[in-house]
Amino acid sequence: MCGIYGIIAERGNTLRYPEVLDWMGEALRHRGPDGRAVLAHPDAVIGTERLRIIDLHERADQPFAAPGSQVWLECNGEIYNAAGIRARFQDYPFRSHSDVETIVPLYLERGPDAISELDGMFGLAIWDRRTRTLLLARDRAGEKPLFYARVGQEILFASELQCILRHPDISRDLDDVAVAEYLRLGYVPEPRTMFRAIRRVEAGTFIRFTEQGKEIVRYWDPESFSVVRSPFSVAVEQARKLMERAVEKQVMSDVPVGVFISGGLDSSILATLAAKFIGVDKVHTFSAQFAEESFDESSDAAILAERIRTRHIPVRIDEETLLEALQNVVRGVAEPLADPAILPTFLLARAARQHVKVILSGEGADELFGGYPTYVGHKIAPIYDALPKFARAALRRAVQGVPASNRKMTFEFLLKKFVTDAEKPWIERHLAWFGAGLSSDVYAGMTPVMPELPTVPPDRDALTGAMLLDYRSYLRDNLLVKVDRATMLSSVEARAPFLDRDVTRFALSLPADFRVRRLTTKWILKKAAESWLPDDVIYRRKRGLSVPIASWINHGLRGEVDRLLSPERLRGDGIANEKYVTELLAEHRAGRANHAKPLWALVMFQYWLETWA
Repeated sequence: MCGIYGIIAERGNTLRYPEVLDWMGEALRHRGPDGRAVLAHPDAVIGTERLRIIDLHERADQPFAAPGSQVWLECNGEIYNAAGIRARFQDYPFRSHSDVETIVPLYLERGPDAISELDGMFGLAIWDRRTRTLLLARDRAGEKPLFYARVGQEILFASELQCILRHPDISRDLDDVAVAEYLRLGYVPEPRTMFRAIRRVEAGTFIRFTEQGKEIVRYWDPESFSVVRSPFSVAVEQARKLMERAVEKQVMSDVPVGVFISGGLDSSILATLAAKFIGVDKVHTFSAQFAEESFDESSDAAILAERIRTRHIPVRIDEETLLEALQNVVRGVAEPLADPAILPTFLLARAARQHVKVILSGEGADELFGGYPTYVGHKIAPIYDALPKFARAALRRAVQGVPASNRKMTFEFLLKKFVTDAEKPWIERHLAWFGAGLSSDVYAGMTPVMPELPTVPPDRDALTGAMLLDYRSYLRDNLLVKVDRATMLSSVEARAPFLDRDVTRFALSLPADFRVRRLTTKWILKKAAESWLPDDVIYRRKRGLSVPIASWINHGLRGEVDRLLSPERLRGDGIANEKYVTELLAEHRAGRANHAKPLWALVMFQYWLETWA
C-alpha cells in the first residue's frame, strides 16, 4: 500500500518544476510513512511513499525499474495473484519479494493487456520510455484511487487529489456539473472531481497517454455478466467456497491483520473466516462504541469477538472524538463527502494503527448481494403504486404526521422516505433514497443537473438495475472513497474481500431473487453464512455504521453549523440558496423534521470550500 505520484513531459521536454515532486510526496506521506523513493529524468519524475505490507525490506520500496531502466512502475494496492505471476517469470531478475514487482515482467510480456490479468486492488502508473507511453490503471471496483491532470504539456498523476493541487500552475476553478452532482448525491461520480482541471481514472479502466493523444480502455464491464440460474443449494455452496478463498487471499500479509466489526452479518463473516485462516487469538477486531445508545452496536461486536476469540478493542465514539475526527477529515481529504461514517471509520483506523497495518472491511456486500432496505422498497413500490390515488394520499398524510426522530435509522424515517418517492420512475426514486436529500431549490445561480451516472441496460428490472447502479456508483464513488481516505489518514490499508474478482463475477451473475427473496435481503449470503455463524447473528436487523448527526447539529456542533450555513456566507459563495437552507435548518432545529442528511451534506460542502477551494 502506497501513495504514488509523478509528472511526465508529453513531448520529451524538460520538466518546468521538478521540485514539485517533493511537495507532492509531502502531501501523501500519510499513505506511506515507512519509505520513500523516486526515479527521475529531466522529462519524467515519479515517486512513492510506501506503507510496507509485503516484504518489509527497503529493497521492496517502489518505484521499480525494468532491466535497462526504460520501463518504470509504481502501484498503490495489493496484487493477490502475485505468486502465480512470479512463477511464470522465473528468469526475471526480481530484486524483492514484493507483490507489486511482479507486474513489471508481466507488462514487458503483454503490454497494457497485463492489467486485466491482475487480481487485486490497485491504482498504478507505468512510464514506458521506449514508446513514450504513460499508462494509468485502476482495479475493477475502484478500491484504490488515482487522479490526473494536464498542465501545459505535462501530465500529473497521484493517489490523492490534494497532491496534484501542490503544482503551482494547477487551476482551482470549480466544475459546475460536479458541484451540482454533489448537491444531488452527496458525492461526485467519476471521472469528475470538484476541480475542472483534475479527473479520476475510472474503475475497471486504464488510460494510455501517448504522443498521439489519450485513449481510455475499459477492461472490466460489470454489465456484461448474464444471469446464471443454477439450483439454489449449488449457488449457496459456491458462495461459501468463493468467500473462503477471497478471505484466505486477502489475509496475506507480512504484518498483523485486523477486522472492523459491528456484530452484523458482513463483518462477522470476515472476522470468522480471518480467524480460520490466521488462527484464533491472532486476529485483532475493532468496533465503534457510541455514547448515543441507539447507534451503539459494541455489545454485539464484543459477543462475536469472544465467540471467535479475537483480540478485541472497542473504540469510544462521542461528540468530542467525532469533532476531532471531523477536523482531521476536513484538513486531510480534498474531496467533499457527505457520508458521516467517514468520521467513526477514521477513529477506528487510528485505534487500529496501534496494533495492525491491514484491516478487512465489508464494503461491496450490500451492493453485490442485495443488502439495503431500499432494494425491498423497489419490490414494494409497484404494489404501493397500484393502490387507489386517494389511498396513497391518505397514507402519505398519515406517515408525514408521525413525529420526527433523531434516533438511528428508525422505521418512521424509512417509511417517510418510501412514501415520498415510491411513485417516481425507479432510477429517480433510487437517487432520492440514496441521495443527499436536498431538493432542486438548493441551487442558487446554478442549473440543476442529473448526475452523470453509469448507464444501466434497459432490460434490467428496478431491483437488478439498482444493485448494478450502486455497485458502479454509490460503492465506488462514496463508500470506497470513504474507507480509503479514512484508513489511509492513519496509514492503515483496508481490504474488501467481498470485492474479490471471483466473488464479484459470481454475485453479478445471480438471479435477483437469490439475493433479495420476498422481504429478506442478502438471502444467499445469509444461507451461506449458516456454516460459519449462529442464526442470531445472521438474521439480526441491519443497522450500519452511522453517526448521531441530527442531535449534533442542534447541540455540540451548533456554533459551527450556524457559521458555515449563515445567510451571509451562503450569499457570498453564490452556490446554495440561502432562503432554502435557512428554512431547512429552522425546521430541523424546531424538531418538525429530521433534515440531518441534507444539512450534513451542506456542512461538509462548506468545510470543503473553506479548506480547499
